[in-house]
Amino acid sequence: MSFLLHQGAQVMCTHGGQANPTMTSLRVKFGGQGATTLAHTYTIAGCPFTTPEPAPKPCTTVQWTTPATRVLIESQPALLSTSSGTTIGPLGTQGTPQVVMQQTRVRGQ
Repeated sequence: MSFLLHQGAQVMCTHGGQANPTMTSLRVKFGGQGATTLAHTYTIAGCPFTTPEPAPKPCTTVQWTTPATRVLIESQPALLSTSSGTTIGPLGTQGTPQVVMQQTRVRGQ
């Protein structure tokens, strides 16, 4: 079962950094928190990823690739708890974001 993502959903990069949307829907809310869509950018904070080089190479953003196919929010496909994507950093693609916790009332496909 897939649930729609909103601003309060806990999304993390594979290294443990916290991903949050920079904006959410102003019109559609779940539990008082704005819904997120494919058009909304997620930025990542606190990614500890490093390479053998001395400089860290943290994940910085999430690029979602599979949003909802039947649910649109403000003409954009909604993001689901089962949506997949990739995390992007200085090295390019660095992993897959993981939805750890989400609201459990509004479902979608």
